[in-house]
Amino acid sequence: MALVKKGSRRIAVDGTTYRWRLRGRPTYDQGLVWAPLTYAVEHAESPGTTLVITTNQPHPSNGFGAQANPVLPSDVAESIRTARLNGWAPEDPGSPFHLDQSEGFVSSH
Repeated sequence: MALVKKGSRRIAVDGTTYRWRLRGRPTYDQGLVWAPLTYAVEHAESPGTTLVITTNQPHPSNGFGAQANPVLPSDVAESIRTARLNGWAPEDPGSPFHLDQSEGFVSSH
């Protein structure tokens, strides 16, 4: 599954270029602050397995005004390095690789 190029951002981590993207509109659960923000990363040149990162904060466009910090490029780079250490092979085809960093997320549910 390839990322939509519109709205994606490039980032270089340890000599490799990736593209990452946050979903502009929250999912239903994210909008109600029942689920945390997620974003996706893929290899920029030869995308294979997509990395899906679940954060510990709400989506910035949630419907309750819950405080959300921006996802910084340094956060993305750290998540990419963690996923690579845990077996993510971005150039290999396959199902999405999930990296759960949601510890500490407080749902409004």
